[in-house]
Amino acid sequence: MGSSQNPIRPDVGSSGFPLPLTFDDSTSASSVRILGVCKLFRRVISFPVMLAVLLVGAGFVSGRLFLVDPDLWWHLKVGESILQTHRWPTTDPYSFTVSGQPWVEYEWLADVLLAVTARIGGLRALDVLLIVLGGAILVALYSLATLRTGNSKAAFIASAILLPLVRPFFSLRPQMLGYLFLVLTLICLERFRQGHRRWIWLLPVLLLIWVNTHGFWIIGLGTVLAYWVGGLFDFRLGDLYARRWSPENRCRISLVFLLCLCALPITPYGARLAPSPFEYAFSLPLNSSSILEWQPLHFDLMIAKLFLACFFFFIVVQIVFRFAWRLEELGLLVFGTLMMCLHVRFMVIFVPFFLPLLAGVLARWVPRYHEEKDVYALNALLILLTLTGIFVFFPKHYQLQAAVSKAFPAEGVAYLDKHPVPEPMFNSYGFGGYLIWARGPEHKVFIDGRGDVYERGGVLSDYKHIAGIGPGSLAVLRAYGIRSCLLERDSPAATVLAASGDWRRVYLDNVSVLFVWQGDSPAALPNTTRAQGIEQSLTRMK
Repeated sequence: MGSSQNPIRPDVGSSGFPLPLTFDDSTSASSVRILGVCKLFRRVISFPVMLAVLLVGAGFVSGRLFLVDPDLWWHLKVGESILQTHRWPTTDPYSFTVSGQPWVEYEWLADVLLAVTARIGGLRALDVLLIVLGGAILVALYSLATLRTGNSKAAFIASAILLPLVRPFFSLRPQMLGYLFLVLTLICLERFRQGHRRWIWLLPVLLLIWVNTHGFWIIGLGTVLAYWVGGLFDFRLGDLYARRWSPENRCRISLVFLLCLCALPITPYGARLAPSPFEYAFSLPLNSSSILEWQPLHFDLMIAKLFLACFFFFIVVQIVFRFAWRLEELGLLVFGTLMMCLHVRFMVIFVPFFLPLLAGVLARWVPRYHEEKDVYALNALLILLTLTGIFVFFPKHYQLQAAVSKAFPAEGVAYLDKHPVPEPMFNSYGFGGYLIWARGPEHKVFIDGRGDVYERGGVLSDYKHIAGIGPGSLAVLRAYGIRSCLLERDSPAATVLAASGDWRRVYLDNVSVLFVWQGDSPAALPNTTRAQGIEQSLTRMK
């Protein structure tokens, strides 16, 4: 498949999609309609579209098993509460440890989307949403790389290479929406840079939705700023360059950036959502040190090795072939790389910054798409097989329920519903969200995935001490007045309680284990505050 003529103008194949057909004035109206349908059909079954459908199939493979994050469940509960009460939470209603603690749910719009989806079709609808978001992200990444290079085949190869870096993060949570919005922001900016001026006006609307959905909006706003700065002056230093915006375009992007800033306080909480990304980054050290996705990238992981391989390949070919890069795209790549090394969760922002550059490198050796060499019948067959496979292998409800039961205490909750146990109950961190969804707010949890509110309330450090069986951990547990514990089956705390004569195991399955206190009242220090009780208990243990 040969090369197209122009990488920028869409009327000559810039995006890698087939060129539109033309008609002379003598063509009858019916012939025009028929030819128009044929043209649309050819576009739908073209080679670049077939590649996009294959990526949708990859998104289906990633999402069909419904491997979701524990936070999904409390997001569902919060969204359902907002739909029922038409009120947004301002204090914690779900725990007994930080009950009444100030809490702002800055991802409320994503919560509502999840709750509406669950209302429509339960677990199957949620799995559809997971697959749709995963496929949309992959297609958006592919479209971005195609737009940047004018080479759909190079864009597809680069997307396939980097797929393992993003697939682990395809878990149904607001983060997926934030990731999709980031790629859409880059597409809008690239379209604007190539002369399609109307696309830039989508950004304020996108940011308005984004700021109510996920804290990644700060990355999107920074990306707009980077493009704005990259066009303020003409610049050339070796292989790095910048091109000055025309006065009209500089005025447009400046106004759009100001409109994006104006969108930040348009939330149910006013301007209180705006500082949330900075609070997570600078004022929650325990979350950063104890939650895996906030920890630095460990280079013994397979995805880290793939990252190193891709990054060093890029450096080597840059040294040999001296590709020229724009100031803003190289600056964003450096930023994305640093953030990913600091926090593994930011691998998802490294990929959209790196993918167009990797596709640009590969385009040196990969020929462009050419409509005249397209084999439409083969494309149609592959598209049909992919869509048929998605339909045939889409999981049934019982399969999704089995997947949930393998990862969360679904059977343990069923036991609790039939056999009430004394409370308050200590629970594993990963179980808290599911307990909130299945039994809250009547059942108050010890902790769940809202690490920010628990760290500010001083509970996260106590939880780490108990779960890690640190010195005096059982005394800390007693100081909270705990009368039952729902734990991960193979956790250290479960092993210790099983050997303790004061705790009796009343339930066990492949995921969870339930213990009930058998000794005297665990509220050992009724005349002190909880913090004083914990301190005194630890002092006794020394």
